[in-house]
Amino acid sequence: MGAGSKQTGFAMERGRAVLAAPLLALAHWALPPRCPGCAEPVEADHRFCGPCWGQLRFLDTLGCTGCGMPLGGLSGRCGACLADPPRHAGVYAAVAYGPIARELPIRLKHGGRIGVAETMAGPMARRMPPGADLLIPVPLHRWRLWRRGFNQAVLIGEGVSRRSGVPMARQVLQRVRATPLLRGLSPKQRRAAVTAAFRVTDPAAVKGRHVVLVDDVYTTGATAGACVRVLLAAGAASVAILCWARVIEGAGD
Repeated sequence: MGAGSKQTGFAMERGRAVLAAPLLALAHWALPPRCPGCAEPVEADHRFCGPCWGQLRFLDTLGCTGCGMPLGGLSGRCGACLADPPRHAGVYAAVAYGPIARELPIRLKHGGRIGVAETMAGPMARRMPPGADLLIPVPLHRWRLWRRGFNQAVLIGEGVSRRSGVPMARQVLQRVRATPLLRGLSPKQRRAAVTAAFRVTDPAAVKGRHVVLVDDVYTTGATAGACVRVLLAAGAASVAILCWARVIEGAGD
């Protein structure tokens, strides 16, 4: 390509950019980015407004090395994990469950705001468990997937994978039995509801791997625990849990 052709190409690209700028500005004015927590207009996508940001409690590496529960700035094992060590390799949550943290999964799952998955993925990627080999999203049963149209854990996992470079396997873990909504059930009822609900479709894909199970919210751990058991039985070297929010006090799943 000659110098004249290159200059013409550059001029056309610049011309298109100049023409597009007013349209982009108009779109930004008509459809401004909104806070993922309260939907108030904000400066850019995936940013929270000041009041919502102030209500988020970001979690760090301090806390129980077994379940991730904060220990008042200390590190080690909590009493529950010392008495009954969990089979998983830790719970890594970006934020504590609360009024604003709760809004994001609700807007994603029930409001169809799939862009919220990217908002959640950023802080989650920074909490990636060490030595991770493979991301596996908590699966939905095919009936619920058909009704909702997407699996929120897959959308979140894709964002985490892009940021971290850790690959994700969507189909390795399957929910083979439809389970009731766990909200309102006791911990014992939750465990019973998810018993035998999952299976590993390709054990070779997880054998010897350090797996990270991806989900939106961790509460009593009934669903995650059922997934961990089948992944370890299939040969995974370890299974850690990565989520957007975890309940610090109280219950709900």
